[in-house]
Order: sequence, then structure tokens, then C-alpha cells
Amino acid sequence: MNELVKPKIDETTALMDKAIAHLENELAKIRAGKASAGMLDGIFVDYYGNNTPLNQVANINTPDARTLSIQPFEKKLLGVIEKSIFASNIGLTPMNDGQVIRIGIPPLTEERRRDLAKQSKGEAENAKVSIRNIRRDSNEAIRKMVKDGLAEDLAKDAETKIQQITDTYIVKTDKILEIKEKEIMTV
Repeated sequence: MNELVKPKIDETTALMDKAIAHLENELAKIRAGKASAGMLDGIFVDYYGNNTPLNQVANINTPDARTLSIQPFEKKLLGVIEKSIFASNIGLTPMNDGQVIRIGIPPLTEERRRDLAKQSKGEAENAKVSIRNIRRDSNEAIRKMVKDGLAEDLAKDAETKIQQITDTYIVKTDKILEIKEKEIMTV
């Protein structure tokens, strides 16, 4: 591989890794009937006037498969955390006992499981679109390098390599989706 083209291929791989990481992060937020601290990602709490992520003001634990336990670092945050969870519209009801907030995770209905599987497919499709956009941008950069003097055969080799990388990441996306769908549909 030409020394001019290799950095572009490395950059392409790094961007596709980020797309996969984003997909995994988004799928972690989709609950599959089991309690997970990731379910509360994206919930922010008003902490001394600053919008702060919940996991930075409290310990979040899963004592069992159907319960989340939130223990704030400061007791006066209990009410604020409870309000933030209600306001987040994630479909969970916090119970405050004055020390800890507990959230019971209800079992999923068959219809809700299908909806979550459909949502997961949408996230996977977004990841595939991102990967294809990265491929397109990389190929355009290589075509620009050809105009600037890169040999045609080196450009074709680079485009072939980028397509192989793209195919690999599309397969990774499908495998991640398959695992998540299995997790969601398992009763």
C-alpha cells in the first residue's frame, strides 16, 4: 500500500470503529427486560445549577436482574434524581425510601419486545448508513489524490481495500444486531 494512501485507510478504519462504538452505546440504552445501569444513560440531574449526568452524582447498581438501585452521593439529591427519572420518559417508576432510589424493571410484553427489536434494527441501519458515508468520503478523498498525482492503479487498490473494510464493518453491525435481537426476544 502506498504511503500516501495508508493514512486515509487508517482514518477510514478509525471512523468505522467509532460508528460501531456508537451503535453499541445506543443499543445498550434499549432495555431487554434485564436491569442495566446503561438504561439510565442520558438522564441528567440539576446539580448546583449544572446539568450533570446521573452517573456522576450517584452510584447505580443492579442488585438483581429486575432492579436498579441508585444511591446519590448527597442525600438531598434524592428528590432531584427522582424527578429527573420521571421527566426522562423512559417508562420506569422510581421508588424513593429516603436512602436509596429503587427502580423495578417490569417484564416486557411480546408487543414491546417486537417494538424494541424494530428500534434496534433502526439503530443498526443508522450505523450502516454512517459506515457507507465514511466509505464514500474516503473514496472521494482518494479520487482527489488521483487529481493531485496519485497513480490510478494505487487508487483502485485503495478503493478495493476500503470496500473490504466496509464489508467487514457491515458484517460486524449485523452480528451486533443479531445478538441484541436475541437478547430482546429471550423471555
